[in-house]
Amino acid sequence: MEQNPANQDEYVRQVLDAYRKTAGTTGTVRRPDRVLASQLHQRGVPLVAVENALILAAARRMIRPADAAPLGTIRSLAYFLPVIEEVLHLPVNPDYFRYLRHKIERTTQTR
Repeated sequence: MEQNPANQDEYVRQVLDAYRKTAGTTGTVRRPDRVLASQLHQRGVPLVAVENALILAAARRMIRPADAAPLGTIRSLAYFLPVIEEVLHLPVNPDYFRYLRHKIERTTQTR
């Protein structure tokens, strides 16, 4: 996995930027989101794991049956914590996350 930025401020900025751009979120960052991003840095959670978790959760939310009830907007980075933990323990090839990113991009372009 990629190295985390040595600087906590840069790590937090990158996590929040990825969160802000994730499909299904409000695109708004609140103070608790900043605190959580700092805590992830302090725990040593790889930035790539956080980014992959955001992608995985967004893909799961988007790729659903057409007749499924619509999901609400994600309003907090904390929503992704269980998926971050899952990604930390998944032995998945990075190509899978690249595939999901591509799939999400294609899906959002056609909507």
